[in-house]
Amino acid sequence: MMDIHKILKQLPHRYPFLLVDRVLELDKGKRIKALKNVTINEPFFEGHFPNRPVMPGVLMLEALAQASALLSFDALGASPDDKMIYYFAGMDAVRFRRPVEPGDQLILEAELLRMKAGIFKFKTRALVGEELAVEAELTCAVRAIK
Repeated sequence: MMDIHKILKQLPHRYPFLLVDRVLELDKGKRIKALKNVTINEPFFEGHFPNRPVMPGVLMLEALAQASALLSFDALGASPDDKMIYYFAGMDAVRFRRPVEPGDQLILEAELLRMKAGIFKFKTRALVGEELAVEAELTCAVRAIK
């Protein structure tokens, strides 16, 4: 398990862009299960959509990428520093299955499919309860900052 204090040490994101609240399970180099509490206080709900607040799909994908980053750093046995950055490099087979609304708990799951030369490929999905909200294959890269 990883609480918010440990997450803040691993990810450079901060409010309003930190989208992982807790890590529930972490199987080193294999898989991660994390949690995002979705609240009405999220700044994006003001405009998406005023009459029916729905979490933007791109932010669900970003939350999955952040959870995947936590898995990557754990697999590498490293913590990010000022000389490294973790990029979202691609997404494939993206499917949105249900809207995510205020009050939902988004369970973020990522499985590491492969890693080579700082490139990571993940099979991911996010659920609300037992319902699939989104699934995607994500590619991320760790690179040195020049």
